[in-house]
Amino acid sequence: MKELAQMIGVSPSAVSRWESGTHAPDAEALTALARELRVRREYFLRPVHASEHPMFSRSLSSALKRDTSYQDAQMQWLQEISAVLQHYVDFPAVDIPDVMKGLTYRQLRDEDIEGIAQELRSHWRLGQGPIIDMVALLERVGCVVGSIEMGTSKLDGLCSWSRGDERPHIMLATDKMSLPRRQMDAAHELGHAILHKGVSHEELKSDLKEIERQAFRFASAFLLPETTYVHEVQHYSLAGLLSVKERWRVSVKAQIRRLLDLEVIPEHYGTQLYKSYSANGWNKVEPLDREWPVPEPAVLRNAVSLIVESGTRTKEDLLAVEFTMHPGDIENLIGLPPGWFNRQEASVVQLSLKQDAAKSISDAPAGEVVPFARR
Repeated sequence: MKELAQMIGVSPSAVSRWESGTHAPDAEALTALARELRVRREYFLRPVHASEHPMFSRSLSSALKRDTSYQDAQMQWLQEISAVLQHYVDFPAVDIPDVMKGLTYRQLRDEDIEGIAQELRSHWRLGQGPIIDMVALLERVGCVVGSIEMGTSKLDGLCSWSRGDERPHIMLATDKMSLPRRQMDAAHELGHAILHKGVSHEELKSDLKEIERQAFRFASAFLLPETTYVHEVQHYSLAGLLSVKERWRVSVKAQIRRLLDLEVIPEHYGTQLYKSYSANGWNKVEPLDREWPVPEPAVLRNAVSLIVESGTRTKEDLLAVEFTMHPGDIENLIGLPPGWFNRQEASVVQLSLKQDAAKSISDAPAGEVVPFARR
């Protein structure tokens, strides 16, 4: 608050009154706020995209308040961008069945969570094998997904149901990213969306540890079904789990936890595996982590591109009329290349028939015949 006041040349008490709603900034102060915070003036006048549902953050209890406040703002921006784009583009319908069947999170047993994971696999026709791209699955079933650098190792992902369209919005971290970590983070946030939609802000605060445990249990059950995964583990060693990781794309550390949860290995042996894991230096990077590309969200990025390429709205229109935040923040949230909003679209030149045919022939490999139709 003090830093913001210094940036725009007012007293901290003035900023405090603005934030509490007892006073409003005058036109000059509003312009200064917009300039320093890199938003349009309309940003302060638009409806706030805040949901009555709580925002779930992994490791929330140990994260700094400024970190969680920043992520909360990013989630609101993600929901605002999503709402704007849905005026122009039909997103995939939300396909999340009611698997809770009247249960609250307090009533859930571990066997219930295992059953819910199996029911969802069946509903989405995923079979019992590995899920190679959790991000694509989330978007297919109607979740809106964004990804940003969280700026802290204590936050891995966020999840919140949006107001109005009642659609899960999920934010994934890009910090120290690998495919197995993204897979687990995405499944973890899906667990919150499925199991904890009805959780209140008070319950989240008081029962955070249990709520997080349930989300991780769901993610493990969803990614590593008991019916198939356990039978593929031939050796309960780091080498054996690393071999299984190559097919299932789940970290060795998460596999150890899964085997403990299912009581396949005893606690003392799990402790021994964890010690060997740390001794090998795998806490930072596991073998194979760098072998696979990390899947990125596509729905929001493709929606913006479609709107512009179809001529429905220009980039300038979107920034001047629809979006209220800085173009760089939009690009960052939805995975557009940096500077995308500032790039001019190339003009399209239609080739004549002779030019088109000549180009096709010149591009063809030597000796290949390139057919073309006569006008």
